[in-house]
Amino acid sequence: MSLIELVKTKFLDEIRATAPGQWKVLVVDEHSKRLLTANVKDNDILSERVTMIDLITTYRPPEPNMQAMYLVMPTTQNIDRIIKDFTDKQNYASAWLYFTDRITERLLNRLVQSPANPYLQKVSDMYINFWAIESQVFSLYSPSHFFTMFSPPRSPSAQRAARDRLDEDLRFAARCIANVCIKMNENPVIRYYLPSHHPAVGPLSTFHRKQAEREDSGRADRWRDALGVGSKVDHSGDDHLCKILAVMVQEELDMYKRVNPDWPEPAQIPRPQSVMLITDRTMDMIAPFVHEFTYQAMANDLLPIINGNKFQYEFQGANGLKQKAVATLSENDSLWVETRHLHIKETIDKIIASLTEFNEANGVFSKTGTTSIEDVKDMLAGLGQYQEGQEQFSLHYNMAAQCMDLFGDAKRKLAAMANVEQNCATGQTAEGKAPKMLVEEMIPLLADADVLNLDKVRVVALYIMYRDGVPEEDRRRLFEHCRLSRQERAAIDNLGSMFVRVTRAAGERDTRRGLKNRLTESDYDLSRYRPLLKTVLEDMIANKLDPSIFPYVKDPGASAPSPTKTSSAAPPTSLRNKATWTKAGARPAAGGRADNRQRVFVFVAGGMTYSEIRCAYEISASTPKDVYIGSTHTLIPEEFIEDLKTLDGGAGQSSKSASSSLPEDRSAQTRPFQVYYDQRYYTKDEPPPPPKPTPNLAPPSNANSSSRPSVSSANSGTSMGRSNSPAPGFGSGAASETDKKDKAKKKRFLGF
Repeated sequence: MSLIELVKTKFLDEIRATAPGQWKVLVVDEHSKRLLTANVKDNDILSERVTMIDLITTYRPPEPNMQAMYLVMPTTQNIDRIIKDFTDKQNYASAWLYFTDRITERLLNRLVQSPANPYLQKVSDMYINFWAIESQVFSLYSPSHFFTMFSPPRSPSAQRAARDRLDEDLRFAARCIANVCIKMNENPVIRYYLPSHHPAVGPLSTFHRKQAEREDSGRADRWRDALGVGSKVDHSGDDHLCKILAVMVQEELDMYKRVNPDWPEPAQIPRPQSVMLITDRTMDMIAPFVHEFTYQAMANDLLPIINGNKFQYEFQGANGLKQKAVATLSENDSLWVETRHLHIKETIDKIIASLTEFNEANGVFSKTGTTSIEDVKDMLAGLGQYQEGQEQFSLHYNMAAQCMDLFGDAKRKLAAMANVEQNCATGQTAEGKAPKMLVEEMIPLLADADVLNLDKVRVVALYIMYRDGVPEEDRRRLFEHCRLSRQERAAIDNLGSMFVRVTRAAGERDTRRGLKNRLTESDYDLSRYRPLLKTVLEDMIANKLDPSIFPYVKDPGASAPSPTKTSSAAPPTSLRNKATWTKAGARPAAGGRADNRQRVFVFVAGGMTYSEIRCAYEISASTPKDVYIGSTHTLIPEEFIEDLKTLDGGAGQSSKSASSSLPEDRSAQTRPFQVYYDQRYYTKDEPPPPPKPTPNLAPPSNANSSSRPSVSSANSGTSMGRSNSPAPGFGSGAASETDKKDKAKKKRFLGF
């Protein structure tokens, strides 16, 4: 089942079920509008007898004969706005309320006891407050969670406030994760990552030192104390991030189960009970730093792609002139779906093969012997009359060509840097031997002024993790060789806040007692490392995962999931026939994928990488499981390093990610979660339009007649100045009444 198709189907089903056979207005808030338009096209919405889409924050003229469908977040503000629509005046004939998340009993009672109650036709919780960004990937789009999860408090007094903020963010994340499970009709067995080799991080950590006692201490002492280096204490009993989040998710699912005892609904074809694994970024700190050379990961790392899906490129139009376009990388692009997880070399081969096949199918002459990305440019020139095909191939030609240009840049030395990264990440060379010449290979690259400092930070971070910390003097020399800025040095030092040992004294033993990655042979020397998450998922599917490191929230007992045991959990009947699979190569060659495959959910708190996303698809293709992965946000190396630069600053205000965080005036005292929710989705109401001015019909005085504008008379067919239509956004300037009505009709189709 595709998450994108599931969300789209849910939206359209609810729109169709609202006031069947009648025309209606769709009223949305800012957040719900973004959720809706991310999955459903405007034309698809308007074709379901929707006359307009209005923002609830704007002035909306009363239409007492029109049905209204409200698609909004369950905030106090929105409830007040709905009540206002039916107080003193009747904005609509009746109201059909759909909340994207669960509404609280308090707000529901407030709504029922209000003047709006007689007009309510339906009140429904959709449980759809998450972003389906791919068929098997979802996100919360909350990069600010990285700071609340991992930023260390500066003092014991600040820890309580930081912990309260963390609890609120985790509760929000738990509700979003539960939304995914509820929509997929799954009540999974939940497991979580519980490291015993290091204490809890961020606000959950014990404040180890008094600031006044550490002012004169050396940096090595500071980091050793902060990390508890050399300690053999078992920290599995601590309140770790994943444990708290897993318990909260279980609470949300249990709450839904109590209200809906028949959930999950039975299916015609039983499937095994699903499993959920909750982990966090500290489990694998290597993956965010390694250069990836699969198409999607490489493009997002090296190219200016916005939000993971918007890319500007140039192509040659039918008139022979170069044109600029902004493409959306989505699952509607079959070539993108087929190539996004392939190595860049395989991607180029696929683009060439697909372009050749397209040309042959359409009778376009193709250059024989096409084998390189440079030849594609000539082939594209012959596609002028096939605009859609030309744009698709031009997009991927541009992306692949730019990736290869950057990889082959002699100054950047990306291949040499990536080789050092792989040796550090895997602990061995391409020949399978210990990297004895690592320092000799690394130092000339770090000293090269042409190599980007961003790449140097990545190599130094990986080297420090490979060595499990370096002596203080070595750390200082590495920074000097790289000529790193103060902020770039801080990014490496702040790895200590995520319990990566940065420095250690001579003779100190290794403290690495975490999980061991299982490496496999690769066809490419620069792609030998694979994320630790893939090893963990493989072991979990094979029932080999250590329960002391990945315990269950509830003892599974006899109902523990296994490859053969089945349960009655399955998708709702209304969605069963809507399943759509788009990942090429990950489906059976014939007959489609069976609908009884066990589902595995993975959530990475603190950010997931594109390499980890790829692993979810790869495991789905190689096992009888469907793996869905989600996170607070998607990481790219540059933004991850930017976040690390300010991680020890608490709020991380200089980071791009921190700009989306909640205001800092929140009280440290415990407050109802609804207050957090209201603040997170707070939007200002737009002011009502100014009242229509009273026309001045008196003739102007002779003294001022030359400088004052004329005013239309009551019988005039035209008007001067700004239009006084009550609907916002209507046209202005001189226009006839007919023109104004035509403009109004066009505008009212969307309303914003």
